Amino acid sequence: MRRTMWTTSLMFATFVTALGVPPALADKAADNTGRNKDHDTTAEQQSNDKQDLELTAKIRRAIIDDKTLSTDAHNVKIITVSGVVTLKGPVRSTMEKSAVAGAAEKVAGPKNVRDELTVAR
Repeated sequence: MRRTMWTTSLMFATFVTALGVPPALADKAADNTGRNKDHDTTAEQQSNDKQDLELTAKIRRAIIDDKTLSTDAHNVKIITVSGVVTLKGPVRSTMEKSAVAGAAEKVAGPKNVRDELTVAR
């Protein structure tokens, strides 16, 4: 059994090295916390107020219903606090950025939407 574990570990280290991932990093879980740090509004700040939750749900449905959008666009963060909607996350193009923001503005009103979406390159 000990020999099998050693062989498995050696094969894993060889495979990881072949992929160009240093063995020291291979056992660590993927962590993009630093990249995802938000400066102002965070998903944890989403209000539990009934109207805010309903507004968020309506916007999410409007975005999901647009089948021309990518998975990235369908998965943007929608954070609603006191009726003000903040959109965050990457989308694939400026066209998608406009479509997502437009859907939110149609539901919440243009003065109530903060577009902090980024176009992934």
